[in-house]
Amino acid sequence: MKFNAKKGLTVCVTAVAATVFAETYNPEGMPERTGKEVPEVIDYGPRSYGWTAFAIGLATPVQLPWGIDKWDVFGLDINLGYSDAPRMFGWEFALGANTARKDFAGLATAIGFNFSNKDAYGLDISLFNMNNLEFYGMSVDAVGMNRNFYGLSVDALGNATDNVFKGLAISGLANVCNEDMYGAQIAVCGNFTRRVHGLQLAVVYNQTSMLWGCQIGLVNMAFACDHGFQIGLINVIMDNQIPVLPIVNGYF
Repeated sequence: MKFNAKKGLTVCVTAVAATVFAETYNPEGMPERTGKEVPEVIDYGPRSYGWTAFAIGLATPVQLPWGIDKWDVFGLDINLGYSDAPRMFGWEFALGANTARKDFAGLATAIGFNFSNKDAYGLDISLFNMNNLEFYGMSVDAVGMNRNFYGLSVDALGNATDNVFKGLAISGLANVCNEDMYGAQIAVCGNFTRRVHGLQLAVVYNQTSMLWGCQIGLVNMAFACDHGFQIGLINVIMDNQIPVLPIVNGYF
């Protein structure tokens, strides 16, 4: 079989053109691919039928008024097992768990857990507190998880914040913030934050990618430090002229 250079070149050019067309072609009504992550869509549940000032029962929806899972509560919601309301403004109490599928403002007390799916304002007390969007106030629990937190978090074991924490976090074991912490983290074992704007205080270990502030602990670790210092037995600032120093290390 003889190789035809002209035909081979034609095939190659056609293949390249088809590939470029496939990557750039945008049929009508189709979104262009930008490489950006599609934002998460959060389902806040069905619209409310109305509101009530008082609800009591065994567990939603076995309570009065009947079918309270479709009604907002602006007042008092008491259940022996589980309380669930679209919006809850007031005091929500359950031996098991409390859920607000939309906004929550007030006091939520439970033995099991408290969960708010949208914005929450007030005081949460339970073994496990979780807020899916913004929390403003005070959270007291064994373990806490938040998307964004503004206020005071007191946790017997620890807490984790996905984006921004502003305030004071006090934990028996550890505090974790995936992005920015403004304020102070105090823990027995360790504090872990991507960017610290304030104070990390731990008996054992503190870690951050970027430090603007102070770390105090037995071992302190910062991969970069614009303005700040460390006090401890071993202090590490990776971008400093002397990365490892005992007692005190800093960058100003």
